[in-house]
Amino acid sequence: MLRKALTGVALGAVLMAVSAAGSAEDLKLKYGSWGFDAAGVDPATKPGDSFFRYANGSWLDKTAIPADKAMYTLRIAMTDLTEQRQRALLEEAAAHAGHAPSDLEGKLGAFYKSFMAEAAVEKAGAAPLKPLLDEVRAAKSRDDLAALMGRNNADFEGSLFGVNIDADLKDPSRYALYVGQAGLWLPDRDYYLQAGFAKQKAQYEAFVLKLLTLLNWPDAETEAKAVVALETRIAEASWTKVQQRDLNAVYNPMSPAELKAFAPGFAWDRFFAEVGVKDISRVVVAEKSAFPKLAAIYGETPLSTLRAWAAFNIAANASPYLSKPFADAFFEMHDKTLSGQEVETVRWKRGVHAVSGGDYGAGDRFDYFGSMGWGVGQMYAAKYFPASAKEKIEDLVTHVKAAYRTRLQNLDWMSPATKVEALKKLDTYTIKVGYPDTPRDYSALIIRDDDLIGNVRRTAAHAWAFYVKRLNGPVDRSDWLMTPQTNDAYNGSLRDIVFPAGILQPPIFDAEADPAINYGAAGAIIGHELTHGFDDEGRKIDAAGALRDWWTAEDDAKFVARAKKLAAQYSAFEPLPDVHINGDLTLGENIADLGGLTLALAAYRASLGGKPAPVIDGLTGDQRVFLGWAQAWRGKLRDDAIKRQVASDPHSPRRFRVDGVVRNLDDWYQAFGVKPGEKLYVPPEDRVRIW
Repeated sequence: MLRKALTGVALGAVLMAVSAAGSAEDLKLKYGSWGFDAAGVDPATKPGDSFFRYANGSWLDKTAIPADKAMYTLRIAMTDLTEQRQRALLEEAAAHAGHAPSDLEGKLGAFYKSFMAEAAVEKAGAAPLKPLLDEVRAAKSRDDLAALMGRNNADFEGSLFGVNIDADLKDPSRYALYVGQAGLWLPDRDYYLQAGFAKQKAQYEAFVLKLLTLLNWPDAETEAKAVVALETRIAEASWTKVQQRDLNAVYNPMSPAELKAFAPGFAWDRFFAEVGVKDISRVVVAEKSAFPKLAAIYGETPLSTLRAWAAFNIAANASPYLSKPFADAFFEMHDKTLSGQEVETVRWKRGVHAVSGGDYGAGDRFDYFGSMGWGVGQMYAAKYFPASAKEKIEDLVTHVKAAYRTRLQNLDWMSPATKVEALKKLDTYTIKVGYPDTPRDYSALIIRDDDLIGNVRRTAAHAWAFYVKRLNGPVDRSDWLMTPQTNDAYNGSLRDIVFPAGILQPPIFDAEADPAINYGAAGAIIGHELTHGFDDEGRKIDAAGALRDWWTAEDDAKFVARAKKLAAQYSAFEPLPDVHINGDLTLGENIADLGGLTLALAAYRASLGGKPAPVIDGLTGDQRVFLGWAQAWRGKLRDDAIKRQVASDPHSPRRFRVDGVVRNLDDWYQAFGVKPGEKLYVPPEDRVRIW
């Protein structure tokens, strides 16, 4: 039994080896002697009662969430290391940067220096926002304010409608201009409409009042109430995140004239002019039924409230870069109230994020949108991503992709006709590892070491101009959506799977670790991303990347039935008392987790070439694959962070990314001797089997 095998095994926990000089390049993460931290196991918990707790319980019991974080996980340990490395790069660049440098390294250093110049930021106060606020004050009509909203992607303005440029879902050879609902500052419509978030909504109104007061906005108290009331009406008209998961429902192409007739009362021409797109003949509307409602709400709202709402959005979006009163108010609302973080993140870390991009787990616009992340990524990958790591992860990818092909060919519920299309799509996937082949060009971007707000605004405008410029050109299949330093992976609309250098670290990937651990962590994430192309959303995209139904009706019904069964399982999970996972919202990620771990185990077995897996410290190869997955999700969150995640995030909380998956895998029952009566036990006939 594994619990006995691990008892007393002294492998050590997370080790951070630091040289005497303490340089970031000498920092490394290590877990045990072969990739697993057995000291984190709770031998008192049966694997069949909670595999997450069994694999991680001792670590959970002895680990406190740092006061400056809403959660602490092994993935955050990876991010912490990456941040320290970036800090070293940026401080070195800052030491040699001039006032307005022309080279990339100098611009990165000057940007970082402008954020770290705290005295200058405090002295400036809200003054850097004056030109933007003056435009709001000068707006004489709703049309004037609608025009300002068009700058949402390139500046600090808020908007009732969001705009994005991406590959066209019906013609993936070209780009499309997508327009969707927006206008809410809180993470989700539920924060405005559900009684369970009444406290957060009340604190949000206080936050609006605080910022309007700091701006000396007239009648701030009355307008703060009106702003929240306006956003509540917007929330009522908005689609839920579950509704937004239907790709067919959110693909509604229109001409600009048709959009103006469909959602009248909003100055669409002036809005798109400020977006920066000219001579557009077609837009794709997302939440179609919401658009006329939102336009009507806009037309009914007093101009004074719309001005106050616009001013608040500018201040809220700029707050992380402003003086202490603004930054403190932002922290109290965004990080403390919404996620439970106790103290503000230290300034150097915020400086790294300002220049490099990335998020603190919030997943919203405040992930420092006006950053030079691609420039930092060039420096980071050059120093910290060796060719040897790229070769090994590409080998993993090959095995996992081959395992998926085999499983697709042998599926007992899918017809030959659908299998042909599925295999064709699988063969079109491109795997991108480490960093993009083509660097981003920052030569035209102006950065000054004494102009933080200006740097953010110019960088955001520069980034948005990159996407606008290519709107009418062919789709770039080599494109990346994540910078090399990002600790994440994705399956994109280009049928590409991307693994940035930032995620290819222990415990996800360690070139020196036992291969079974790497398959259980990195291999399962590779499989996760692959199966995203076939989840409840991805399966609607064909081998050409177009939105098309390529399933037979019978196979479609079988898939939907299995997916509904999985959604029901997750909806029964209760991370906190009376707080349930939304199995429909998290369905795509849960399907991908289930598929990813299934493929990882199959790929690991295939990689052995017919030889038996070695036994390490009494653990079989299969056991180590499952432990690699469980360790990869080791972490704990504050209650407010869990509530926020359940309300707005398509990913299930970490515990259920382990327990919710393994209970559906027959091989897990065999590996750990799980029996009826244990909490995770599911009878064989009720286990969900998709891939």
